Amino acid sequence: MGEQTTVVFVDEELADLIPEFLENRRRDVETITRLVLEGNHEELTRLGHTMKGTGGGYGFTEISEIGRGIEEASVRGDRKAITTLCERLAAYLAAVTVQVRGQE
Repeated sequence: MGEQTTVVFVDEELADLIPEFLENRRRDVETITRLVLEGNHEELTRLGHTMKGTGGGYGFTEISEIGRGIEEASVRGDRKAITTLCERLAAYLAAVTVQVRGQE
């Protein structure tokens, strides 16, 4: 059974911004892991809120959904849910492929 990939189509004017956006989300995985260990729910809430707001703008609705989940779980103090969402984010980032609209 091969690795599953997720293709996200982005607008050409955003194409140059996508690599840095995705790299920042990869760093977020490390940050979320650290913040969970520290019990820093305030910063986790802020980070989740930011992901929720930016993901869709770049065409990554899955990142927005994960961010929403992290924000809500952080408010509840649900470390297990945050960890699960962080794992989901890492898996998504490993599987996502970007296709620029008009270059299919």
